[in-house]
Amino acid sequence: MAAPRIEADLAKVGHNAQSLVGRLGARGIRVTGVTKAALGWPALARTLLAAGAHGLGDSRLANVEGLRQAGVEARITLLRSPMIGDAARVVRSADVSCNSEPLVMKALSVAAEEAGVRHGVLLMVELGDLREGVMPDDVERAARLVRDLPGLHLHGLGANLACQSGIGPDARNMAELTHLAGVAEAMSGDRLAVVSGGGSSNLEWALGGADVGRIDDLRLGEGILLGREPLHRTPIDWLHTDAFALVAEVIEAKVKPSLPWGTMGETAFGPAGRPIDRGDRPRAIVALGHQDTDPAGLVPPEGMTVLGASSDHLVLDPGDHQLEVGSEVRFAVGYSALVRAMTSPFVTRVEAAVAPSA
Repeated sequence: MAAPRIEADLAKVGHNAQSLVGRLGARGIRVTGVTKAALGWPALARTLLAAGAHGLGDSRLANVEGLRQAGVEARITLLRSPMIGDAARVVRSADVSCNSEPLVMKALSVAAEEAGVRHGVLLMVELGDLREGVMPDDVERAARLVRDLPGLHLHGLGANLACQSGIGPDARNMAELTHLAGVAEAMSGDRLAVVSGGGSSNLEWALGGADVGRIDDLRLGEGILLGREPLHRTPIDWLHTDAFALVAEVIEAKVKPSLPWGTMGETAFGPAGRPIDRGDRPRAIVALGHQDTDPAGLVPPEGMTVLGASSDHLVLDPGDHQLEVGSEVRFAVGYSALVRAMTSPFVTRVEAAVAPSA
């Protein structure tokens, strides 16, 4: 089988999605299933919808278009604010897009009018993480703009947390979003279809018994795919954390000194680390590197250590594992490693079962 490859157990993904849909649904919160980590993979999208996700979200327009071409029928939200030049493509493929800039919304209005469609705007609000969003004091003005632009409708309010500055959801910022939903509704006279509180970083807050207020949607990717909440990278007990594995082939296996020799400078990716002299040690190289994944997001088998990586080579101390040229190593993946592996043209995606959780 081709290597490197990502093995995806969609049955485990489906279990995770269904579990989260059920528990969040009991709190009045629906799930938008996010496909961006898997490059808009139609099989993943269908798994999320079958598990009860009430819509899909993806940050890349090409992924949204790919889902439509694959015949995926669902409400799809473009999660990254559109570029002005893509407005016509956006209104053709996405039902809703996240927005914070008047110029972009005006371009979407023109494109929607020309296409004869009504495009939904999820107006993003800045709640402290300092990524995208209008400032809270500007919500009423921005909502009025959407109301007055032909071809658009105010689908809802949304917020992003924890992605840029690590600011998590709490009683204060979620109550503020609830209040602002009321402000937008009072201006427009219509009830918002969605008040989207954030993503997987909201899970601890949403499932911890807090008053969720008007928050009725979360955009979930990492929580479903890896069974973790991103604020502390903590596994969620009742979810699978091993639905994905990255498999690479050994291309060299030798015994070498543990310390390099010669005049030292920087490596291909910055300053070198400080290796410890452990004498001669087994070393293995697998055909995997920064062009394939994020080496820092890989978890090797127990007893094995990642020593470093370049563009194309990942160097391992195999410990007690007997690695031979041509054998394979299976890595667990964090979110950064999963995203980069899934979007690398050099990594094959395979729908297959991975080893069961311990």
